[in-house]
Formats: sequence, structure tokens, C-alpha cells
Amino acid sequence: MREADLVHEQRLRERVAALLDRHDPGGDRLEWLRARFDAGLAWVWFPEGLGGLGLPRELQQVVEHELAHTPQLDTGVQGIGLGMAAPTILAFGTEEQRRRFLRPLWTGEEIWCQLFSEPGAGSDLATLATRAVRDGDEWVVDGQKVWTSGAHHSRWAILVARTDPAVPKHRGMTYFVCDMHAPGVDVRPLRQITGEAEFNEVFLTGVRLPDDLRLGEVGDGWRVAQTTLMNERVAIGGAPVRQGGGMAGAVLDTWRAHPELRTHDLHQRLLALWVEAEVTRLSGARLREQLAAGQPGPEGSGMKLSFARLNQALSGLDVELRRELGYDDWTFRRSDTVDFYGRGPGYRYLRAKGNSIEGGTSEILRNIIAERVLGLPAEPRADKDVPWKDLPR
Repeated sequence: MREADLVHEQRLRERVAALLDRHDPGGDRLEWLRARFDAGLAWVWFPEGLGGLGLPRELQQVVEHELAHTPQLDTGVQGIGLGMAAPTILAFGTEEQRRRFLRPLWTGEEIWCQLFSEPGAGSDLATLATRAVRDGDEWVVDGQKVWTSGAHHSRWAILVARTDPAVPKHRGMTYFVCDMHAPGVDVRPLRQITGEAEFNEVFLTGVRLPDDLRLGEVGDGWRVAQTTLMNERVAIGGAPVRQGGGMAGAVLDTWRAHPELRTHDLHQRLLALWVEAEVTRLSGARLREQLAAGQPGPEGSGMKLSFARLNQALSGLDVELRRELGYDDWTFRRSDTVDFYGRGPGYRYLRAKGNSIEGGTSEILRNIIAERVLGLPAEPRADKDVPWKDLPR
């Protein structure tokens, strides 16, 4: 470890000690999280005054180790805010926006969702049709969004809308923060194959957003959205997993508990998936090291692609192993978050089907990897320079 890193690490330990000396983590949870944010120990790579100290990202693990037994974030409910909204606000927000949104986002006082996909614009997000029309110091938004996780309990949303239909599809979009409590926002549940409704469709009818809720320049929404999408794929596919953890761990638990269900064929498949899980886990560690040195790149698409395929294969194997054990049953409910490991194998198997859709479909991610990582020729795109208003729909 470099001498500078040792100095930073010592500085962090002193900050943690000072925080613990002044604030009782066993007291009010919200007050504790606010104090931690104000001490710069929320995300140490963020600037001072915004929950960080301007230190290298990898030093966050020092803080997490020191504060492992204190109140933690609900990363399931707060996942979109922490993994997608926060890095985008940091990169493109004004100083006022950063100070307004980042602290309550991190503490969980305000939950965020993502208004990107539409019924006619999912894999090809740039064809989105939700319109935002300027009206003085406000924007009037009309349209429909879909597959919006957590919209039913969110205070804010990150929103991409079309502000200029007369230019090609990638150039006429603008990025906003949307007030989910504003008049005209209608959230409706979408029942999934699991019987639950963690997703929603959101209808926006005459929603008025002040211009100070715009992130980035007018017409530059695609560039801003790329920051969100790259961070989203890292957040979904690149989360830290211990060896033998995650979906692989659930299958191994079944394998160990029920030796009577084992066959040679299942054993060979389990070994192959174990190797793939280890490759994915170690690739994720490497990706996080690259992320610590700068912004995430297209490599995050590879991690998300691998995560989806592996989750589906492992959950399928788990169901095969348990074929004589029966299935858990479930009923319709409003779910706050994805609960892979608090539920049974039937739920995991069905919910994993969505892993190859959410955060970018596997087909689109293969295109990204082919073009931006491997340097292969791009697919022909006849609509690239056609004004959005002239595209067939």
C-alpha cells in the first residue's frame, strides 16, 4: 500500500472514531445516518460536503469495516437512488441540486425510481415518446413509462423526455428530476410472473416540472442518461459477492442438504456453474477496481450479461434439484424490493427471468460488448440521422 493511502486510511479511522464518540449508533437510526453523511463517511470518493472526502473509492471498504455493526442502508429500497441517481446528480447536477438531493437520498429519507423505458421504447430507449414542452420557467410533461421499479413508494424519479422531435432521436432528449408527488403522476401496479408487483407503469399527464429540476443541458439528455445506464449495469451485475455466495450459495445449500437428489449429470452441471460463478465474481472485483479509477465503461454490460445468464441457470438447477420437494406458493402483494434469498426456489426461478430484461436486455448488451469492447462492426442503423418525428411508429 502506498504511503499516501496509509495516511488516508489513518485519517478515515480517526474520522470514524470521532463520529462514534459524538453520536450513538444505537440511538435514532436516521440521526445516525445523517451524522455519518455529514462526516464524509457516506461515500468517501464524493466531494467534501456531499457525503464524501474526495478520497480514492477503494478506501470505502475501510469505513464499511469499521462501521459494520452500526445501522446500515436498505440497499434494496434505495438501490436506484444509490446506484443510478446519485452518480448522475454528482456528474451533471448543479451545486444546489447536489446539496438538495444527495443527503436525503443516501439516508433513505427520499426514495428514487427511474422513468426511462416506455411501451414502445425499451431496448431502443432513444425512440422514447414522452414529451416535455417548455412553458416559461417550467416544463409540461406528457407520456407513459413502464417497468418502473419502486414507483409506488418513491418521492423522486430520474426522467428522460423528448424536448425536440425535429432532430434525430439521440439528440432531442432532456434529462429531469421528476417529482413523483406532482399533480398528473399516476402510478399503477404491474403484476409479474411471481404474482407480485414490484414494477409499475407510470402515466404522466400535464406534469409541470420547474426548470431547476433539469439535469444537464436542454437536448443533452442522451449523454446524461448514459451515465445512469452504465452505473445501473454495474449496480445490477457488479455488486460484491463472497465466494460461494449469491445464487450459487442457494443451490449449494440444497445440494448439501439433500444428497438423495444428486446425480452425476447434476453434479457436472453444478461444477461448471461454480466455475462460471467464480469467474463472474472475480471479474466483478476487477470491474470495481476500474470503477474506483474513473467512470464505468461498457465493461459493465458484460458483467450484467453474465449475471443474468448465471442467475437463470443456477435458479433452474435449484428447481431441478428440488423436483421431489414441491414448490413454495405465493400470493399477490406490493413488494418493496427484489427478495431473492428470503423466498423459496420457485420464486427465485421465476424472478430470475427478469434479469435478462431489466437494466438493458441481454440482446442489446451483446451488441454493446461487440461494438464497444471487441471493436466489431456496428449493425446498420437506417434511422440514425432521421428526425425523430419522421420515424415510423
